[in-house]
Amino acid sequence: MDNQTLLQYFHWYYNEADKLWIKAGKEAEKLAQMGITGVWFPPAYKANSGASSVGYDPYDLYDLGEFDQKNTVATKYGTKEDYQNAIQLLQKNGVNVIADVVFNHKAGGDELEKMMVRTVNPEDREEFTSEPFEIEAWTKFTFKGRNGQYSQFIWDKDCFSGIDWAEDLKETGIYSIQNIYGEGWEDVPSKELGNYDYLMYNDIEFRNPEVREELKRWGEWYVNSCGMKGFRLDAVKHIATDFLIEWLDHMNETFETSFFIVAENWNIDNVAELEQYLEITKGRMQLFDSLLHHQLFLAGEEKEQYDLSKIFAGTLVESQPLYAVTFVDNHDSQPLQALESYIDFWFRPLAYALILLREGGIPCVFYADLYGAKYKDEDKEEDLVEVNLVPLAELPEMLKVRKDVSYGLQRDYLDFPNCIGWTRAGVPEKQNSGIAVIMSNGAEGFKEMEMGPEHSGKTMIDVLGNRNESIIVDENGWAEFFCNAESVSVWTIV
Repeated sequence: MDNQTLLQYFHWYYNEADKLWIKAGKEAEKLAQMGITGVWFPPAYKANSGASSVGYDPYDLYDLGEFDQKNTVATKYGTKEDYQNAIQLLQKNGVNVIADVVFNHKAGGDELEKMMVRTVNPEDREEFTSEPFEIEAWTKFTFKGRNGQYSQFIWDKDCFSGIDWAEDLKETGIYSIQNIYGEGWEDVPSKELGNYDYLMYNDIEFRNPEVREELKRWGEWYVNSCGMKGFRLDAVKHIATDFLIEWLDHMNETFETSFFIVAENWNIDNVAELEQYLEITKGRMQLFDSLLHHQLFLAGEEKEQYDLSKIFAGTLVESQPLYAVTFVDNHDSQPLQALESYIDFWFRPLAYALILLREGGIPCVFYADLYGAKYKDEDKEEDLVEVNLVPLAELPEMLKVRKDVSYGLQRDYLDFPNCIGWTRAGVPEKQNSGIAVIMSNGAEGFKEMEMGPEHSGKTMIDVLGNRNESIIVDENGWAEFFCNAESVSVWTIV
């Protein structure tokens, strides 16, 4: 069985001539040949910002680019038909589609409602800063463009626990809606800011049983309509965990399958919180290893001052390798984004070797590293910033190595602050499998490493082309491997 490799098939500023769904369909066969086994698509449903939305301000989950709502029929990425066709083509080629699910909030309500609220301290959401008072807010969602097709459910003020805009007062704030389910927030995993239930827009009230049932009905409709094989869950630390468990169990039981689930629980400080989340959810989902991403970012910034021997310390892939989805960058960390922490270009080849060519974790490649990305921040015209992310030249070869020969027993040589390496011994069913990887964040490096006696006498070369010599594995299965300064070399068997 080939190694699993995911691809995040979008970036925040996607602006190419082909709509994203069209492009993905065209690329299906090529992606499969590269070794991509799963594609993570962005949110596919109609959002408040209409045709320009990346998808994280969801309006109508049932509108996949089919109805005239928010001044458009198609989404930024194309029509419902385009989306369904892309999924079909990818999965026909053996590439499973992972759909992005944004359950935390809704945006762009259709009608105003009056409701009782209390304001809270933004830095401590458990602290009320007012007595109850009435406001008008956009909390009623009628989806007139869809006119009840697929679902007649109407979202209203009882479906939300908080809002950030009082229309009658023309004031922003964090307003806790005083509804029949309680005056305070839901119990969520994150205790940041006292209670991090509220993130943005209209915060969904999962204590409302009608909301839970509607989202289960929607999940059934979504899979029946499109046939995806997995889900990426957005912002789970802001969502009641018992609801997500209930929803996932319902989906798996309904379709008699086990959907691939990866959740975003952004944390760069404390692996224990991610471990606790995995314990609560009992193996139902995997988590993105944002802690490893942060270490890769620091390694790029600090260069030879960074201790490479400790790069996995305190990461999820170190403590829970079977539940970690590793990544170099994503749409939140790319330049100009709120969590910008884009890994320096010189270190990107090393970073990809660290996620693609090791045993632990399932790696997720970022769209811009495969295809490149050129964009500008049009929201800041007075100080316009243009970004050019070039494709990573080494990435196709690394993907090929992962697919074809990066298998078997892993021997680690993470034993020097500026030069680390590891080997994979290979497996009989993969011809010429087995690799040696060595990297340096300082001067030229070398390291004695064991391939195993079964490789005695074999010749190995650096498939990245950074080193030109050939290496012969000795009679005991050992060899001395080399890499250039601030570089990585991937040695494979000829």
